[in-house]
Amino acid sequence: MEFGKLVPARYFDYIMGNETPIRSGHGSNTGDGAGRSSGEPASLQGRAPFLKNWHWESVVRINERLCSRDRAQHGQNSEAYTNSEREWIHGHQAERSILKTLEWLRSFHRKAPFLFFNGNTFAEIARTLSDALFAELPHGRRLEAASLCAHYVAGVIDRDSICEGLDLLMESADFREGDHVQTLKGSAKGVVRRLLSDGRVAWQPDDSTMELVALPESLLRIQKR
Repeated sequence: MEFGKLVPARYFDYIMGNETPIRSGHGSNTGDGAGRSSGEPASLQGRAPFLKNWHWESVVRINERLCSRDRAQHGQNSEAYTNSEREWIHGHQAERSILKTLEWLRSFHRKAPFLFFNGNTFAEIARTLSDALFAELPHGRRLEAASLCAHYVAGVIDRDSICEGLDLLMESADFREGDHVQTLKGSAKGVVRRLLSDGRVAWQPDDSTMELVALPESLLRIQKR
């Protein structure tokens, strides 16, 4: 899949009711959004020009489509648009790690070059990029990885959350009896009780006497605290 290829609009579960106020793009919002980052997990350290094929015109079209869908005005933030466009044109082909690429996208959300849907615009790029980068993951894990990347760029979750979340999603889905697990979204936690002959996992949620049966790729191993 070509990283810069546009995909149909998705109705994101992270669309924010209150769009981040537009900013001037000066000060802490400049740069690649990753200068102070350190200690990246191994799963996010691969470097490449991940945004090479994402030209500024593609970014503008995404924002225009999102605005049209929700009947919002598509337009430029006069204080930030020109500098943002220039930075993107000069920097989108640079080699970065996966995490620093996401942080660079997040910095454009903060700069807010458009009047509306800045977070959703750059989060959609992150979601599409994630779909390509993690294409080998099982379907459920790939969707969750894309959601994490989009939420991070949109400013919904912090750096520690995306690092921990993607690390968990990359782990093997092989389990043993007694492993502590959670569902992909973390809505339920419990303990593996039995490994079934067909490869599925029988696990018992916390505070329950009932066993549930799940595909191994739908669970994540966690450390009991």
